[in-house]
Amino acid sequence: MAGFILRRLLLLVPILLGVSILMFVILRMAPGDPAVAYLKLSNIPPTPGAVAEARHTLGLDQPILSQYVSWISNAVKGDFGVSHVTRRPVLDDVLHFLPATLQLAGVALLFTLTVSVPLGVWSARHRDRWPDHLVRGFAFLGVSTPNFWLGFLLVLLFSLTLKWLPPMGKGGWQHMIMPVLAVSFMSLAINARLLRASMLETASARHVLYARLRGLSDRQVERSHILRNAMLPIVTATGMHVGELLGGTLVIESVFGWPGIGRYAVSAIYSRDFPVIQCFTLFLVTIFVVCNLLVDILYAWLDPRIRLNAEAAP
Repeated sequence: MAGFILRRLLLLVPILLGVSILMFVILRMAPGDPAVAYLKLSNIPPTPGAVAEARHTLGLDQPILSQYVSWISNAVKGDFGVSHVTRRPVLDDVLHFLPATLQLAGVALLFTLTVSVPLGVWSARHRDRWPDHLVRGFAFLGVSTPNFWLGFLLVLLFSLTLKWLPPMGKGGWQHMIMPVLAVSFMSLAINARLLRASMLETASARHVLYARLRGLSDRQVERSHILRNAMLPIVTATGMHVGELLGGTLVIESVFGWPGIGRYAVSAIYSRDFPVIQCFTLFLVTIFVVCNLLVDILYAWLDPRIRLNAEAAP
């Protein structure tokens, strides 16, 4: 297992390096001049001389390779530059907005697991009956509904029509209900459908048949021999959901005025604030890759076959 974990950790370096290069190049290929946006934010007329000076100040007049080497060298040390808008270090701003995003994503993940697992079990237990059709219809609706559109519908229903919940902002638990529903709806639907399919596949396995032949009750078979094995794909999906939920906040925080890193990143995109966009993208990729690593380790711990293969590998 130690060798397995070490190999996966070493893979993080080329992955993050490749993503950083791709992101850096794509940003420089995007239309528009960030120097002009920088001048507009400073209320300075974008004359040719002012643009040239701004490009020099921002380091955009250097070759792209030199820009990347300078940025990645500082990023490794924790220096992601200064925001063009706030004029503060990007890392300080990210750490300021990050707790609100982690709170929203954490509650959404907990809600996803708490609701999706019982729904998936209920659907598999009543295969091809009305509860199964109901959950499958719910799952189809969940994977088909954009989270920002769902957010607007929730605001229209619960804030403008019923006046039950505040439409935006961060405060008490009432402010979290609609953002959590909007950002977790798709992940919840995917989990429920995945668990249903996994349980039905596991129910036809040979070890489940042997368990029934030993005289175990249906509840014992479901709990000890079906659900335990069927949860393995959910473990993998949960690691992906963490990245999806954090990425989903990019839009949801703007819809509900949630003061998190996603809303901060959206404003940076509009103002072509390269240092913020680069830091946010690298942060998301790092979270996603690390979560996948943790899922692989947990998967190997839960499944002896993966653990034995890891121990047998050179």
